[in-house]
Amino acid sequence: MSTAMSWTFSERARKLTSSAIREILKVTERPEVISFAGGLPSPATFPVDRIRKACEDILTTAPSPALQYGPTEGYLPLREWVAERYSKDGVKIGVNQVLITTGSQQGLDLLGKVLIDVGSRVLVETPTYLGALQAFSLSEPTFVSVPSDDSGPIPSALTRDLTDGARFMYCLPNFQNPTGRRLPTDRRQQLTKIAGEAGLLLLEDDPYGALSYKGEQLPTLLSMNPQGVVHMGSFSKVFAPGFRVGYLIAPEKLHGKLVQAKQAADLHTPSFTQRVVHEAIKTGFLDDHIPKIRELYASQCRVMLEAMKHHFPASVQWNEPEGGMFIWVKLPKGVDSMKLLDKAIAQNVAFVPGAPFFANEPQSNTLRLSFVTVPQAKIEEGIAKLGALLKSEIGG
Repeated sequence: MSTAMSWTFSERARKLTSSAIREILKVTERPEVISFAGGLPSPATFPVDRIRKACEDILTTAPSPALQYGPTEGYLPLREWVAERYSKDGVKIGVNQVLITTGSQQGLDLLGKVLIDVGSRVLVETPTYLGALQAFSLSEPTFVSVPSDDSGPIPSALTRDLTDGARFMYCLPNFQNPTGRRLPTDRRQQLTKIAGEAGLLLLEDDPYGALSYKGEQLPTLLSMNPQGVVHMGSFSKVFAPGFRVGYLIAPEKLHGKLVQAKQAADLHTPSFTQRVVHEAIKTGFLDDHIPKIRELYASQCRVMLEAMKHHFPASVQWNEPEGGMFIWVKLPKGVDSMKLLDKAIAQNVAFVPGAPFFANEPQSNTLRLSFVTVPQAKIEEGIAKLGALLKSEIGG
């Protein structure tokens, strides 16, 4: 005879919610759905042959260490590669500042655990990355939204009233998820200067920085203030997301605490995947591979923008990104994109409503479109369907 177990969830667990995007993706698994929802890299960019060879080489030359436990900080040659990659613009990054993470999402989780107490003030852009809000929310902060415009957060808004007592400001300077915007160089300089003077730590999340359609990259916040910035990067968007290999660069004092937090989380990122990534990229592969990704995504983006110009009502606004994976759409006030999504899915088209990306005062008349995984003919078909739905809902 079984008896009911007497247990309960923690307060923290009871506050957990599912990702709005992940819930939508469950619906979009149906093959008939044209999905502009997921922020997934295109499988056409995965260097399968390169990965296959790297796996064979590692399992031939170093099978035991590749399949064994490893150091929490990560595989040393990969950490050295990262340190060298970011040692430029007069800045020297030491290998002791680099921590390999299980995807950049783990970096967000570790930073939240190390830097946030219950009620701590955390500054975020308006809107901001939903995954960061989820990761930080586990530590129960108070989110403070920094005024932002089409170019990103407005540095002059970082007044003492805003920065005093804040643990950090989280920002995505390059082709931000969800808006696709990029922070101009002059704003980067202003932001790091104001934050440095205020003693405000900046968390620079940069998974998309290499994906400029023109190829040029703006200076990182890290390069402008190495001791006041934590930089997060990932191999997911430029190599393959299934390896779950990311990294962060932090001042050494903070780096040590992050290592301790990671020891409690997963001991270390898998040895095998780290070695495969390093084996594949160590001789400059990414410098040849990334331009191919840029070319593909730029082409996909142009097709979607042209289709939107042709099919969307005049009252709908959107940005024209210079890189990355997303287009941000603003509908007329009073239109709820969450309600619109149900009607779109009924017509086998999906997108991500914008409201979940706001830490405070969500704007329900916004939505995010991703263009990188959908064939061009399907982009045109899906945007035509979405445009017809918008016209039936709001006119024009």
